[in-house]
Amino acid sequence: MAAAYEVLVDEDMRSLYDSHGKDGLSRGGRSGPEMDAAEIFAQFFGGGHPSFGFDFGPDGPGKRRGTGQDSIIPHEVTLEDLYNGKSVKMNMEKEVVCTQDYSSNIFCIEALEHAEMLSPSLVQPVMVQVLRISKPGCKKCKGDKTIKEKTRQEIFIEKGMTDRQRIVLAGAGDQEPGVPAGDVIFVLKTASHESFERSGDDLLTHVTITLSEALLGFSRIILTHLDGRGVSLTTPRGKIIKPQDSIVIRREGMPVYKQPQEKGDLYVIFDIEMPNQEWLKSVDIKAVEAVLPPKRVDVDPLPEIVDEADFEESDIVDVRARSVPASQNFFDHGFASQFGEDDDDWEDEDEDEEDGDPYGHGPDCPTQ
Repeated sequence: MAAAYEVLVDEDMRSLYDSHGKDGLSRGGRSGPEMDAAEIFAQFFGGGHPSFGFDFGPDGPGKRRGTGQDSIIPHEVTLEDLYNGKSVKMNMEKEVVCTQDYSSNIFCIEALEHAEMLSPSLVQPVMVQVLRISKPGCKKCKGDKTIKEKTRQEIFIEKGMTDRQRIVLAGAGDQEPGVPAGDVIFVLKTASHESFERSGDDLLTHVTITLSEALLGFSRIILTHLDGRGVSLTTPRGKIIKPQDSIVIRREGMPVYKQPQEKGDLYVIFDIEMPNQEWLKSVDIKAVEAVLPPKRVDVDPLPEIVDEADFEESDIVDVRARSVPASQNFFDHGFASQFGEDDDDWEDEDEDEEDGDPYGHGPDCPTQ
């Protein structure tokens, strides 16, 4: 190995070896039999070894795979981003092919040692091939053939895109010599939203109203939408809203991907806020009791034995988490009228009847 290295670094010896081979170094320039370098490597390594980088034709041992490696990048987005669309610019770093003069092949002393052990006469053509193609190492890439380069990429999040949807920048991936660059693939990951849940093109939200609004109706802005618009609602006269009643507002859901002028539906579930203790202290209890529906009486028929029960306040969420296996749905049966299953459900009065069944079944809306 030391002798081979000496030949490479000494220009006179290298010139002599290039002209006459190994025998020329010891016997004044008489070369050994000529053989094809590709055949030699095929004999030693079963058709060549990719680490040497020799290219002996389109089907030779230097053939590489069709494209470079793709880069998969998770990218977190908000529901607002998916509703309104967004352009995102970011700084990235990738491998690019070095344009400086570098060695296109790696000289392997170990390979020549194996060749010399098997047949000293075969070393000469291999050595000549290596000497002809070897060049000084590139100071820029240190012989790696690629260098890191900073780039600025821009991706467009289109209206209506979904969680786990992919945005592909073709050919923007890392480069390798002789191989088309791979792609950069951004995979969208939607963050949970504090107010809305999404199912396909539909949205679901909860709106809290007071007991007075539930009994007497209301007309006000009930929510701020994902694009900053206020959504106003007027309830029908004489309609009492019960806890967990739901309505549907057509065409106020998510934009449809590639058809942003079309939108899904918005489902609203009403939560009723009960008066607090301070309110109770400030009113005439007798007067309130007189206008409220009468209290229920004892169960009928009366049980033979009746025990007076003591009680304390409890958090039902804690009960579910502490006492019930995950496979059961204790206190978690959903909402009977969540998506219009109740015949008494109603729709925004501003909507036209021609929009379809206002009591249609809505989707399950898993939290994103």
